[in-house]
Amino acid sequence: MPGSWMIRELPETERPRERLLEQGSGSLADSELVAVLLRTGSLGASALEIARELLYENGGLAGLLGATPQTLRRRGLGPAKAASLLAALEIARRLAKEKVADEDRDLLSRPAEIARYLSLRYPTGDQEVMGALFLDIRSRLLGEREIFRGTLDRAAVDPREILKECLLRNAAGVVLFHTHPSGDPSPSADDLQFTRHLADAAAVLGVKLHDHLVLGSRGRWTSLRDRLAW
Repeated sequence: MPGSWMIRELPETERPRERLLEQGSGSLADSELVAVLLRTGSLGASALEIARELLYENGGLAGLLGATPQTLRRRGLGPAKAASLLAALEIARRLAKEKVADEDRDLLSRPAEIARYLSLRYPTGDQEVMGALFLDIRSRLLGEREIFRGTLDRAAVDPREILKECLLRNAAGVVLFHTHPSGDPSPSADDLQFTRHLADAAAVLGVKLHDHLVLGSRGRWTSLRDRLAW
């Protein structure tokens, strides 16, 4: 599409909003969905072009999850449009959490769903984030806590802080997670050693470390339980 074209200049059958209403949201590309939220473009750039620029700069929809009002703002994307995008992203996070927190379902039977929720909640950025999900005896979610954010030195994360939270919540099990700012979810040697140490310490207290998920970019993740089989 030539850069000077506006969406209104396209035939109605090719306009994202009209196609969404006629063919369903599944018929639209990521950039077209974002363009629908933006509604309008600016002088010399259509909403679709701005949407493509946003996705390119952020590495796709997953990267857009870490956007802020400041990083979104640009010509053609002011406070109102930024608010629409951020609200849509927050709706996605809350819907994912509702699925994870379903009281009638065993959380551990849905590892991919857990990872998807955590990827929405904690998108990879320039800081590493470590946290935990606390489970009851039936592997249902009791709660969640972010434990550390910053440049993560495993020596600075005390397993006792995690286990103390387990005891305070009367948790029977815990799922640990952390993000890799590099985007690569492959575990490091420190990740593996820390996980073994935490699993052993938890077992002494009668708490089961069910898994440790490493979250990368674009929805990629790794289960350390699959690697270590503790």
